[in-house]
Amino acid sequence: MTESVSEDEAAQAEAISVYGAYWGQMQVLYADTDADTGTLKQFAVAEALVGAQQDIKRMRDANQVITGKVMVGDQTVTKSDLDRKVPKVFLSSCLDITEWNVLDAKTRKPVSLPSTRLTKYTVESTVEKWPQGWRVVRDRPTEKAC
Repeated sequence: MTESVSEDEAAQAEAISVYGAYWGQMQVLYADTDADTGTLKQFAVAEALVGAQQDIKRMRDANQVITGKVMVGDQTVTKSDLDRKVPKVFLSSCLDITEWNVLDAKTRKPVSLPSTRLTKYTVESTVEKWPQGWRVVRDRPTEKAC
């Protein structure tokens, strides 16, 4: 006997899936100085898209790349508002960048980073269902370790 999934649960699962795909694309873009950031439009819009493109530009302007894997864990729906014109899901996640390596893009040598930087921290996000599908509209890191 299979359990049916409610529409709300399905929407929340889609929002979580898109959020993970967003970070998968970010990982690709951080690692490649020539990758087209326009691909992010498949996953992000508004504040999240602009912020991500600005972060990537800052990395490229600093002549840096990031290699390694980002992990998104403990994804929790903190609130959902699905009965509106543009359905929303609010997420809290643990972004784990312990396997990321920041390198000089030309020499591929490690960049010196503060020893006190957080490598696992909570991120608060908003994902909305746009006509093109679910998109991350806000993605804000917190100062909280996870």
